Amino acid sequence: MTEEERFVDFATVREMLLDAQGRRNNLTYEQKAALQHAEWAASDMRNGYKTLPEVFETLRDALTATEKLSPHPQLAAKLAELMPMYPETVKAVLASRRLAIEDNEINEILDIVRQHVGVE
Repeated sequence: MTEEERFVDFATVREMLLDAQGRRNNLTYEQKAALQHAEWAASDMRNGYKTLPEVFETLRDALTATEKLSPHPQLAAKLAELMPMYPETVKAVLASRRLAIEDNEINEILDIVRQHVGVE
């Protein structure tokens, strides 16, 4: 996977933009908006728990290892970023690629997410 194809989480985006701001002493309007969104999305205000780059990486890898998501690393990355706790969220993400999914596959994904996020 090249640098352009690398999947990153909101916490990593936040750190990259803060680093750019420190180096340049200025961000464009778009970068400021992206930084504000990344700060919110990586905080516990979005879904009740903060996102950490290490958790994102291990969760994405675990989801990519599943039979359903192995051909779709972009969906595994999206699910790792969202950290869904409900079947409807998993279905919504997979519906973007029109993937059919069984209830047992949804439960497998939710179990993996709960294990990595630490929510039981």
